[in-house]
Amino acid sequence: MNQIEIIKNLPYTHPFLFVDELTEISENGVTGNYTFKENAFFYEGHFKGNPITPGVILTETMAQIGVVCLGIYLLKDEITSTENKPQIALTSNNIDFYLPVLPNEKVTVISEKEYFRFNKLKCKVKMLNSKNELVCRGTISGMIKR
Repeated sequence: MNQIEIIKNLPYTHPFLFVDELTEISENGVTGNYTFKENAFFYEGHFKGNPITPGVILTETMAQIGVVCLGIYLLKDEITSTENKPQIALTSNNIDFYLPVLPNEKVTVISEKEYFRFNKLKCKVKMLNSKNELVCRGTISGMIKR
């Protein structure tokens, strides 16, 4: 399964899809990126005159790339048709934030699988900005069922 097929199998669409491309994927992890468009719905009210990407959106971006995309890849042999799309639920996250992400900023998410068993995927994730500076990092877990 290639990156385009993985993104196609994501259970999200615009305006809540936060994956532009996957640059690396294996049984052990995934790397991908997303650019936050300046006209995104969440900038309008966060913060007046000084828009900053909300932490919950950064966490969602890391979850979509770092857990959901990796989970789809790990289940690639079982996802063979549109009737067999995976069901995904976030179960826990612990994220530390270090730098803001501004409109039109491109970020890279790097995820390393800690374990995948009993349909639970846990990953160490980090987000870097275009200057390769650490924006945030932590762990995210989710349940993935086929």
